[in-house]
Amino acid sequence: MTIVHLREINQDNWKQAIRLAVAPDQKRFVASNLYSIAEAIFNPTFAPLAIYNEAETMVGFLMHGANPDNDELWILRLMVGQQYQGRGYGRAAMEEIIRRLQARPDCQEIFTSYKPGNHVAARLYQSLGFEDTGRIEDGELVVCLRR
Repeated sequence: MTIVHLREINQDNWKQAIRLAVAPDQKRFVASNLYSIAEAIFNPTFAPLAIYNEAETMVGFLMHGANPDNDELWILRLMVGQQYQGRGYGRAAMEEIIRRLQARPDCQEIFTSYKPGNHVAARLYQSLGFEDTGRIEDGELVVCLRR
């Protein structure tokens, strides 16, 4: 079982987070970590997190938050650095953030989305129990995990 630790992005680790990158052919599927961190500055409900492995190496980035228009809980970003992919870090990070969000008394549903053609994300989310909502937002397919 892959173990990860999720930690807040802060002044000590943000530069390391923005240096993480996906493979060139994956860039069309995920916003840069720099963009996500900037987005979180302007939306206080968004929480950017670094994903660390057991060796305390930052291996990825995740961001969650509430939709300011309707209070839906969202996993807004998930990325694992190119050199760390294929080791279970993305799944482990998703399992951990789902556990944290479901511990909240206001959590009945968790939403996330992915771009059409991102088959890796589609398989991961489906395997975690997310179901298609039929919604498309910002060109992405929206899926939902219900309690």
